[in-house]
Amino acid sequence: MRNNYTQMYIHCVWATWDRLPLVTADIKQQIYAVIINECKKMKCTAIAIGGIEDHVHLLAGFPTTITIASLAKQVKGSSSHCVNHVIRPNQFFKWQGSYGAFTVSHSGINRVANYIRNQEDHHKQKSFISHWEI
Repeated sequence: MRNNYTQMYIHCVWATWDRLPLVTADIKQQIYAVIINECKKMKCTAIAIGGIEDHVHLLAGFPTTITIASLAKQVKGSSSHCVNHVIRPNQFFKWQGSYGAFTVSHSGINRVANYIRNQEDHHKQKSFISHWEI
């Protein structure tokens, strides 16, 4: 093989500081846009993003050039910085320092993407998958 090749899909989950309801409806899409933009900058494919007030899920395809830790650090850091300096300056916003990451098979992409996109419904119905929640 002349070039590096990966077919890796990662489901990342991270929470707000102390699980506070900081990802409110009025800023959620702006936060998601920042995360998607950072994925693009890192040559990742953001397949799905979703969450509720106290956590975010991201399903991404990975290139050969980055690590899960570097993606998590970049998307969390840039989105937090944007909220604190652009979207809501002088208001508290912070992510927890940790994250969860789970591999997803190619055949599982649609199922996991649907799960992520429907977070609000899953949490209303309590039909979420507990080990995917931090």
